[in-house]
Amino acid sequence: MLRFLARRLLLAIPVLLGVATLVFALLHLVPGDPVQAMLGDAASPQSVAELRGRLGLDRPLPLQYAAFVAGAARGDLGVSLRTNERVTAAIAARLPATVELALAAILVALVIAIPTGVVAAVNPDSGVDHVATTFALVGISMPNFWLGPLLAIVFSVGLGWFPVSGRGTLGHLVLPAITLGAPLAAVLARMTRASLIDELRELYITAARARGLPPGRVVMKHAFRNSLIPIVTVLGLQVGGVLTGAVITETIFAWPGVGRLLIQSIGFRDYPVVQGCVLFIAMTYVSVNLLTDVAYAYLDPRIRVGDD
Repeated sequence: MLRFLARRLLLAIPVLLGVATLVFALLHLVPGDPVQAMLGDAASPQSVAELRGRLGLDRPLPLQYAAFVAGAARGDLGVSLRTNERVTAAIAARLPATVELALAAILVALVIAIPTGVVAAVNPDSGVDHVATTFALVGISMPNFWLGPLLAIVFSVGLGWFPVSGRGTLGHLVLPAITLGAPLAAVLARMTRASLIDELRELYITAARARGLPPGRVVMKHAFRNSLIPIVTVLGLQVGGVLTGAVITETIFAWPGVGRLLIQSIGFRDYPVVQGCVLFIAMTYVSVNLLTDVAYAYLDPRIRVGDD
């Protein structure tokens, strides 16, 4: 197991280096001058040149890139050009809000998807199955940049049930969590249904039923556990999608997380913060994939044996 984890950690290094390189290159190719944005159009060329030199933006790009990579390897992502705050401190301050929103969205997705998928799989081609399939199709088809404003208009502006923006109470969390969790719930419901239907057709399920085991035990203890590997796969891959979607959702609901910090920093051409936020999201992707591999090894011992 240790060799299994070590190999995947080593494979994560070139991925993160590639992300850092790509983000650095794209940011410096995008039109716009952060110094000019900070000082305004009326600033004199001398003031612009002085501030650019103080921030180190007048150095050749290879030197800037080398400094960024060396700092990132030490855990130092630089200083914000706009607020003069350490990038790691800025991300750490926004991280609890993003984690709270992501966990709430995943909880919403699991609470909706698992029962829906199980009921649909146990009753294939029934009315319940058709309703669940329709729900999954609608959920996948609704992007969060459309669903979020719709929920805000109906439940905040129209009915006044929930706050429209900000963070602080449970009510502030409801609409962003549903916006972020609904598409994930649709994907998981479809995967749960398909995976469980396949398991229910296996011979060991027929044998369990022939021994007189209760139907609920046959479905949940035997079939459902063995159907978890593809479900865990999809969940692990979609967690990265939850973080990506959080960028839009946090912007819609003014949720003070890492995603909103990223959007604000792009508008100000704050290179260090943008690079730090994207690198953080990439590290989260890699970490989630690693945890997914560990979950595989737990759910299917054959994977663990094959890597030892």
